[in-house]
Amino acid sequence: MAKKAVASLQTGSKRLTKVVKMVKSPKSGAYTFEESIMDPDKVNDFLNKK
Repeated sequence: MAKKAVASLQTGSKRLTKVVKMVKSPKSGAYTFEESIMDPDKVNDFLNKK
């Protein structure tokens, strides 16, 4: 299950997005957070990737 928390970041003329994804560990069952700053067009690919 992915938790989508997106914040828009602007640096100069390039628009970037910060994405936070909640990932469940298969070993312990604990949740960890995976963060990335990327182009807004690639957000859905990042969230759908396992």
